[in-house]
Amino acid sequence: MTPHVARLNGRTATAEELAPLAFAGFAHFTAMQVRDGRVRGLDLHLDRLRTASLELFGDALPDDRIRSYVREALEPGPADVSLTVTIHQPGDLEVLVRTRPPASGPAGPLALTAVDHERVLPAIKHTGEMAKTYFRRQAIGEGFDDAAFVDRRGRLSEATIWNLAFWDGDTVVWPDAGLLRGTTMGIVQRRLGALGVPQRIQEVTLADLPGLGGAVVMNSWTPGIAVRRIGAAPLPSAPAFVAALRQAYESEPLTRP
Repeated sequence: MTPHVARLNGRTATAEELAPLAFAGFAHFTAMQVRDGRVRGLDLHLDRLRTASLELFGDALPDDRIRSYVREALEPGPADVSLTVTIHQPGDLEVLVRTRPPASGPAGPLALTAVDHERVLPAIKHTGEMAKTYFRRQAIGEGFDDAAFVDRRGRLSEATIWNLAFWDGDTVVWPDAGLLRGTTMGIVQRRLGALGVPQRIQEVTLADLPGLGGAVVMNSWTPGIAVRRIGAAPLPSAPAFVAALRQAYESEPLTRP
């Protein structure tokens, strides 16, 4: 089996074809974990790619074509991989599908520093975001695990490569701010509703943290890693909160591309 592949528009990509994309800042992507050749929230990934392509390029490829490229990339490899789909437009729209070893994220709990930052076009998962890597490196250098972003209105929005979610003891609280609605976030939101777990969206500031019962980060790796501190504010571990998020995520069926 081939552990890693890079396929451009459905065929093996050459180094010459990949070189321009390596320096392309105007592109967007989605990242997913494939297990036994299947994916959770495939509809959310396809919707993300379609919406972002229309916003950035004024055009989008059919979902069936994207799915076929993903299937072809998965055929030679192991059943469990990390997979990314990147779309850019050197002329016509082009699709790069890459696979890597599967990931599950750090064990946690994590300590996050809080930095003032707002991403450009936060609703789009786009490339060329040097600031996220910069702030993460700065956070690690200061003894934290990662960084959470605070917007100009003092609201917590997201973390470098993560969505944030909070817990008030009964209800899942999603931050009200400009942010990327992650596919894992979307899965958890719709499954929590089906499980009867209350949710709400509200503005969350650093001053609000002492009144909350827990926090997590989530992305395509995991539906919830506990956060023990944001800035100077400690947060309870809230194992019931993490368990509810995992139950919601795992109740989402895996589907084949």
